[in-house]
Amino acid sequence: MGEFVEAGGARIWTESRGAGADVLLIAGLGDPAEAWEAQLDGLADRYRLIAFDNRGAGRTPLPDGPLSMASLADDAAALLRALGVDRAHIAGFSGGSAIAQELAIRHPDAVRSLVLTSTWARADARFTALTRSWHWLVTGAPDARAMLEAFFLWIYTARAHADGTVAAIVEDSLAFPHPQSAEAFQRQLEAFTRHDTLDRLPGITVPTLVLAGEQDIATPPRLGRIVADAIPGARFQMLADEAHQPFQESPDLFNALVDAFWSEADTP
Repeated sequence: MGEFVEAGGARIWTESRGAGADVLLIAGLGDPAEAWEAQLDGLADRYRLIAFDNRGAGRTPLPDGPLSMASLADDAAALLRALGVDRAHIAGFSGGSAIAQELAIRHPDAVRSLVLTSTWARADARFTALTRSWHWLVTGAPDARAMLEAFFLWIYTARAHADGTVAAIVEDSLAFPHPQSAEAFQRQLEAFTRHDTLDRLPGITVPTLVLAGEQDIATPPRLGRIVADAIPGARFQMLADEAHQPFQESPDLFNALVDAFWSEADTP
């Protein structure tokens, strides 16, 4: 069961599971901690996994004023301190991968390694136009179901739409008792669009794995390659037949990749 943790002046909803080396899982736009369920279940026999709701998602309240990548990264660092974690493996997805980059830059002593999935370093013209369309989609769609169905076209593979996976995710999202407000979605999105670490990424020195879905149309692999090329020694891996959210669509593959990477990073 999860709980609220007082960290950095915020009440952050947090789920911890398992025992072993500490891993912090940072979710993307709109996602609560439950997005990582396949990792919380599948890796808890080897790691202490910590997932949480970013500000404005799930049960963690939206603060007054604009969100920033710096403040979201500071939240993550404060959460680790509140939980007594000195250093953790950090895995971030999409917007969470942007937070993870900022965390590694602002709080390097808290980071053991980085896994950046569906990531980018600086919004280009196409990505900016995409996020603008999402900004009005959340208020312009006729209802919540229509919004999710349109949004998920950018997130999941064709097979996930064909085999009923996306339909099930839509139903789960509509039934979730802590839905994200349109304002919170838009304010998170604005912070993610402003994300820019490109010139600072060379300062990251921890082992880094960048994962990109071959079929990702939201953050195409070219954006992940830019991140990997900028971080010294970073490893880039393309996931064939995967899209934006591989840790949900192919959790066995994702879990095996990160487990192997973390084991290597922990080897002296």
